[in-house]
Order: sequence, then C-alpha cells, then structure tokens
Amino acid sequence: MREAGAALKEVFGVVAPLVAPGITTMELNAEIERKIFSLGATAPCKGYEGYPAAACISIDDVVVHGIPSLRRLAEGEIVSVDIVLKLNGFCADATRTYAVGRVSDEKQRLIDVTRRCFYNGISRIRAGARLGDAQHAIQMTAELAGYGVVRAMTGHGIGREMHEDPTVENYGRPGTGPVLKAGMCLAVEPMITMGTWKVKIDSDGWTCRTVDGLPAAHYENTVLVTADGCEILTE
Repeated sequence: MREAGAALKEVFGVVAPLVAPGITTMELNAEIERKIFSLGATAPCKGYEGYPAAACISIDDVVVHGIPSLRRLAEGEIVSVDIVLKLNGFCADATRTYAVGRVSDEKQRLIDVTRRCFYNGISRIRAGARLGDAQHAIQMTAELAGYGVVRAMTGHGIGREMHEDPTVENYGRPGTGPVLKAGMCLAVEPMITMGTWKVKIDSDGWTCRTVDGLPAAHYENTVLVTADGCEILTE
C-alpha cells in the first residue's frame, strides 16, 4: 500500500503543472494515464462499470465523476482530479481540487476548508476509535464554515480492490460506526459544497453535480490506521 501511495504521489506531481487555462480535460487525462502506465501500474477506474477514463475530472459544480472531454479549463474555475492506481496488486486513491489560474476568494476558501475537513477528520483516526468520530469532525468543520456536506457520495475502505468496506461518510455522530483497527486502509474524501449538499446525476450516468449549480471541492487521501493515529500514504 505504501508503494502504491508513493506511485500515486508521482502521478499528482505531473498533474499540478498541467492545470492551467486552455488544457482540455481529455488531454489532462491522457497525461495521467501515461504516467500511471510508466510506473508499471494500472488505472482501475478505466472500464469500471463502463467508466471510460483513467481519472475523474470535475469542474466547478461537478462534485465527482466528471468524464474527461474536449472541454477546456478556463481562468477562474476550480477542478477536482480524482485518480486511482493499482500497483503490484494494491490500490491507492487520492483527489486534489486545483484553482485554474486566479480564482475568487470564495472559491479559494472552499478549497481550503475542504482540505481542513480532511485533516480534522483524520485527526480522530487511530486504532480503537470509532469511524463516526472522524466523520463527525469532517461534518462539523464544513458546516461551521457555512458549507454543505455531500451525502450521496462517500469514501471507502481500500486495499486489493478500489472499493472495500467500510463506507466512510463525511457526516455522522461521534462514538458510532465500526471500530478502527491498526492496518486498515481508508480512502477519506470530504466532498464539500458552497451551497446545498444535494446533488444530481447527469444523463451520462456518472457526472454528479450540485443541484443549485454552486461549486464543490474534493480532497482525498489513502490513509493507514496505526496504533496511535494514521499515516497518509498519498501525500
């Protein structure tokens, strides 16, 4: 899992310099796929239940599962890039939301708070803790900042498969949920909206966007539960 996480960090090292006005999301996906394969890894998203690409690339009001296309990134937008790779039989999963050029203060704050949601959530992760403790911390961080927390999409366990138990929601009550054990790996991924938490799915069956058209941000890492905390494998 550490090796897979290290490989995914390399992939994101390629992504960040490419996110700029004018690049198409299809071009960005092609570079991501090329880098994944160059590392001897595979892209589990490609072909998963018919999904056509190596990465999910979601712009502004698209929360997750944006399909790469000829759409060009534009100045002032925010874009979330969600990548999974599999190396030597193990998966790693991470997402970053990037500013495309200069963005509004409101959009930058959304990106920053979403990242803070992740860190506040994992600060509650350790062997013997309840998963609900982390979920509650994510929810409170977002809602106290005035943001919505998406319910329809969640994080998950991860290992030999991209999606494993348990489900990792971004909301919940402390003291509830599965007891965490050392050695478990989780994909923790706050998906936070500027407005309502409610989402809809486009006719393509994949693209998930906010119902009010306001922006969303997404921050994810694969984390390893340890005896006294957790280790981030993809950052």
